[in-house]
Amino acid sequence: MSSASTSRAMLKTLSVVKKVKMGKRVEKILKDKGGSTSAQDNGDDDPNKTPEPYICTGIFEADFTEFCRRNLLKDNEIPAVVIRPKPPCAQAPPDNKSKDSKDSNASKDPTPDEGVDAANQEEAPPKTYVTKDKYAYFRPVVQVEMENEDKPTTVTEIYIRGWKVDSLMVGIFKQCWPIIEKLSVVNLWNVNLSEDVVKEFASFLPQCQNLKTLVIDGTWCPEEPWSLLIGEDSLLTSLSLRNNGITDKGAVMIGKALSTVKSSNKNLVSLNLSGNKITDVGAVAIANGLRMNRVLLSLSLANNNVSDEGAKKLGEVLSRFPLTHEEVVERRKLLSEKGSPDQGLLKSPPPSRRDRDRPGSVRSSSHMDKTDKKRDKSSKKKDTKRSDKDKDDARSNRSSADGRKGEKEDGKSSKTDAKKDKDDTTKGKKEDKWKKGGGSRTSLVGAVSQPTANADTMSTKTSKGKKTSSKDKRVPESDSPEILEAINPLLEQVESMDNQLWIPGNRCLINLNLSRNKITDTGMKGLLLAVQYQITLLNLAPSPAMKGILRMSLTGNDVKKTDETYVKLQEVLLARDPYYKPPEKGGGDNQSLAG
Repeated sequence: MSSASTSRAMLKTLSVVKKVKMGKRVEKILKDKGGSTSAQDNGDDDPNKTPEPYICTGIFEADFTEFCRRNLLKDNEIPAVVIRPKPPCAQAPPDNKSKDSKDSNASKDPTPDEGVDAANQEEAPPKTYVTKDKYAYFRPVVQVEMENEDKPTTVTEIYIRGWKVDSLMVGIFKQCWPIIEKLSVVNLWNVNLSEDVVKEFASFLPQCQNLKTLVIDGTWCPEEPWSLLIGEDSLLTSLSLRNNGITDKGAVMIGKALSTVKSSNKNLVSLNLSGNKITDVGAVAIANGLRMNRVLLSLSLANNNVSDEGAKKLGEVLSRFPLTHEEVVERRKLLSEKGSPDQGLLKSPPPSRRDRDRPGSVRSSSHMDKTDKKRDKSSKKKDTKRSDKDKDDARSNRSSADGRKGEKEDGKSSKTDAKKDKDDTTKGKKEDKWKKGGGSRTSLVGAVSQPTANADTMSTKTSKGKKTSSKDKRVPESDSPEILEAINPLLEQVESMDNQLWIPGNRCLINLNLSRNKITDTGMKGLLLAVQYQITLLNLAPSPAMKGILRMSLTGNDVKKTDETYVKLQEVLLARDPYYKPPEKGGGDNQSLAG
């Protein structure tokens, strides 16, 4: 019995030892597995590991938050994206039917419960403002407006108020904004932009295809790089830079961005520069930017330091001005590239193929002897006489043939031939005058449009031997080049005065705001002459695309309201204001709104 018991005890101890060893092995395995999983977790949380690229969804709130997190911003540091608060709308008028039903119910139940009325008569929360937690108002937020609040992809406007937009934030905007299809307005106020941030904005804003309005107000930048926002690649149609402390330095760059001799902004329609520090130097630079710009419709220089010199320069650009040497050279280049009819008048003809192939030892025609020139002149005279005789014979034969046809048919053909003969003779006289070079530069420029018109009339008359109808005369084929000429001011008709070429000024600008400046009666005279000149041009050649100044704000300047020039200018502008409605006759005292 003792041996059996001892053997059983030995078996139990062996089984216990085996279990202990197995437990240790399991613990070891679990530790190894746990270590590997923890290592994986640590690998996921490793900041040095490059995350997978994020694909924008077009939902601004989700994309903006994700990019902020990827740039290691904490959740409490990420600006919230909220819907822009709107002013309270007017309450709808009460329905008469519901009012009648309430009155009937009140008549049926004259003694309602007083406790219920007291509960219903509690004050409703105000609708004119929204309360927030402490300091929540000062936290950075991005306000948005949507076409449909149920669809977060329909963001149309973005507003940022009172917090600094640094290079990190503008880099996030660079990735988010071009994906928003319907984004059309960006409004920034007091955002403290640096030069690098403005350059970054200018680099990616053209990628936002529907972004047309940009407002950056109350933001000072010492370098004043605002002209980068309206470069040649800019798609903006409206730009507001109010109260940004812009000096003449920034105004000069903005004037160059509006237009130069070889380039011009073709999209900007409205420019607001009110509330800055622009003097006459900046106003002259902006006026020079309007010389070749025919797109800008509205310009505001209100509340600046512009005086008479700036006002005179603006009046000169709006009326007419002489071309500089650089502009004259560019005009000749454009005319040569276009192949206009006056190309041969303003420039010498290009060398012929025979002259190009001539070796250097052979003398050109410019080095001919006098005897050779005389022979050429005599031969030319003989050729012209022979050609005149041939023309007379041809005309006599044609008239006799037309007379024979007139006996058989009607007498209409003879009349048309007589008109053709008159046209030929007048055209030949004009060509002789142009070849002789008689007249000034104005006569040459005035003759530019005449050959094209005569050529069009001759081609229409001779086609199929029939006269053109009234519809064909109203819309000839030569209208398309005239429309193209009106686009570039250098191709407009010029006038020669005092050995200078003058062209009509900018008549596309229709709204000019010069209120609260330092303009006296001297500057008002220059503006009055400009408006009167535009009116005379409009009466002589009406143009729906170039109507000239229609509204001009001049209040708050250094001129009395009773000044004769100021009163006359206000009367002229009042008649051109499209929003002005004259008082009805006999409807009380007619008060003048000129002041």
